[in-house]
Amino acid sequence: MLVLLFLAVILLTYSNGANDNFKGVATLWGSGTLAYKPALWLATVATFAGSVCSYFFATELVKNFSGKGLVPDDIIHSLAFVLAVALAAGITVLLATKLGFPISTTHGLVGALIGAGLVAVGGAVNFAKLGTTFFLPLLLGPVLALGLSTALYVLFRRGRQVAGITEASCVCVGQEWVPVATQPTAAFTALPTLQAGAGTLAECQSRYQGRFLGLSFQPLINNLHYVSAAAVSFARSLNDTPKLAGLLLVCHFFKMPVNVLLLAVAMAIGGLLNSRRVADTMSKKISKLNHGQGFTANLVTSLLVIVASKFGLPVSTTHVSVGSIYGIGLVNKTSNSREIAKIGLSWLLTLPVAAVLSAIFYAGIRATGH
Repeated sequence: MLVLLFLAVILLTYSNGANDNFKGVATLWGSGTLAYKPALWLATVATFAGSVCSYFFATELVKNFSGKGLVPDDIIHSLAFVLAVALAAGITVLLATKLGFPISTTHGLVGALIGAGLVAVGGAVNFAKLGTTFFLPLLLGPVLALGLSTALYVLFRRGRQVAGITEASCVCVGQEWVPVATQPTAAFTALPTLQAGAGTLAECQSRYQGRFLGLSFQPLINNLHYVSAAAVSFARSLNDTPKLAGLLLVCHFFKMPVNVLLLAVAMAIGGLLNSRRVADTMSKKISKLNHGQGFTANLVTSLLVIVASKFGLPVSTTHVSVGSIYGIGLVNKTSNSREIAKIGLSWLLTLPVAAVLSAIFYAGIRATGH
């Protein structure tokens, strides 16, 4: 049972990395600032660093996601309870990842805790703690992110205009193969030619022209964008790793530093191998962002998640990041409301799906006599 629990937590951590790893750098790829693979490696390195640092800065989250105060202590330390929670949350997140939905691992864990808790102790589940410790941060996160990102973007845009920095017009360039010979004996039937045409700023990657504090603004905003993306990935793993480490407290296989290191590795591998579908959704389908807009969204996300980690609030990086990107999309009129509706539905389903799976797993494990 202990070995199975350990493997279940590793599965959950792998799934978390697959679903969450790219979210911090989604705007880098979406705005054309960085190609997919370099962006993925930047996210992975920053994620690993955040996981390692979480051991020193986020002990409150470890306590929260061990289930302390949510159900009686004797249930918290039950192998059946923790195993059911880990399996249900891991399967829920992995399924969403395969479908390309950016959901919250935090939400999956909360649902799993509720499902197994209701089967284990029924009405003894502490719903008051559930509301103040879990639901409130999860609900407020995207709302705060949307409001802050829109306000900050309007402020930054006005400051850029006052500073005399403008957006350059652009040209879309593509490659098209056209036939040049039709004879059957011809050695070659096509040659490449470049086709160019004027495009709007919404269709092309916009570039900034001007200087700020003596520096060329475009390289400056690119570098700030890189830093903000790394900060989001760092903050995300700083907030998520302790939640997963809390589930390993029952195993007693290794001391906490080793547990955190193992989870950091599993999270990084999951991100490297299984991020693409969620990356497409986050980068291409919510809103179209340029360099400055992407930087603003990442800045808001990283600040909110780091502050939440400091105070032990289990916010969802997914909810905050999506809220930030969508908020700016509302201002620049590129937001995809249909895609947001699909993502919102996946968020609504995350908790009940995880709860049902957890309840089934816990009832099944307990029925075997464990």
